[in-house]
Amino acid sequence: MVLRFALTASVVVFLFSPAVGFAGSNAPLQIIVSKNQQSLVVYDGDAVIATSAVSTGKAGHSTPTGIFSILEKRRHHKSNIYSNAPMPFMQRLTWSGIALHGSNHVPAYPASHGCVRLPSKFAASLFKMTSRGVHVLITDRQVSPTEVSSAVLFQRNPAPGENPAPLSDVPLRPAISQTETMPVEVAMTEASTANSVIKAEDREPIRMLITRRGERDIKRAVQSALNQLGYVAGVPDGHIGPDTTAAINAFQTAEGSTVDGKLTPELTEAIFRKAGRDVPPNGVILVRQGFKPIFEAGVTIDKPEQALGTHFLQFQEIDEGKSEGKWYGVPLENHLPSSVKKRLGIAADADASAFNAVQRTLGRLTVSDDVRERIGGLLADGSSLSISDMESGLETGDGTDFITITRASPRG
Repeated sequence: MVLRFALTASVVVFLFSPAVGFAGSNAPLQIIVSKNQQSLVVYDGDAVIATSAVSTGKAGHSTPTGIFSILEKRRHHKSNIYSNAPMPFMQRLTWSGIALHGSNHVPAYPASHGCVRLPSKFAASLFKMTSRGVHVLITDRQVSPTEVSSAVLFQRNPAPGENPAPLSDVPLRPAISQTETMPVEVAMTEASTANSVIKAEDREPIRMLITRRGERDIKRAVQSALNQLGYVAGVPDGHIGPDTTAAINAFQTAEGSTVDGKLTPELTEAIFRKAGRDVPPNGVILVRQGFKPIFEAGVTIDKPEQALGTHFLQFQEIDEGKSEGKWYGVPLENHLPSSVKKRLGIAADADASAFNAVQRTLGRLTVSDDVRERIGGLLADGSSLSISDMESGLETGDGTDFITITRASPRG
């Protein structure tokens, strides 16, 4: 069933009033903004809670599409780029400047400098309904979450174990602005808050990203294996510098092979075999909690020549006393550049509009039992899973969840 909304800039439709008791609720909400419809819809699972008209970025200042979450909330905020323009009830989506905020000018067409403008009264109500970490999806066409059933999806363990130690070698990439050459309507930080995180609580929701294991990940694993074998490759950072090249040369000398310092697939396999390790699987699951990396593990992707597509799923408890919960998913349109597809070995594109697109992608993923058990011990109401062919990108960094930027249409 496709939801259709008739919205104007002056009409805000509440299907559930925050005043009745929804404000401050711990329900795992998600917000979906449609640029084509110039609309915002708040969901609790697959139930519509509230809707509003919005105004997104105009030509030259386009609002990025993708998977975001609320990083910061400020009741009173002003832009320090656009003449201290007021941005009341600001809810930040990226540290590079994209936010939801109230405005007295919300026409029924794109008019902002990149942010998502909301009618002032609705912005105030939405501000009360949300908390940091609430997911916001920005899409071109209107989409809505539906319940997804799959044996691949995680469920809570009845008796969760201890939280794993944070992973030390997951690089935190600094947030940068989008590739738009024109400036965007920026919600600048007045104080250094990028490193502040929500105080951890028991069973705090985790954020997961399943993606292809990149070339840099393989190189990091090779560096780790060389270090294990006694060849000093330096800190595993995924970059083949002088130390790593010297370690490769030393390994080739010791093994009696041609010494050229080149890391080929055959040499990679030989290094892992010597270290008693398996070649890393072609996919990886990254886990964050409280805006910080927790751990990562391998995932096997079947038919890797086919694009995974981009999908977002959120977990919702049925009963706090039971381990079973429901997952609600949304497939997102995302066109990969031909150069990226060539680098990743993708020969067939994904179709976000295909029947059961989310389930089909999930059916191609294999996660080991020990990883499933570890995630089951961390899973909490509101936990989420993103799936994408590409890593989350440069917007993911210190003080963020996984941010996935999508491309809604191919570029010439």
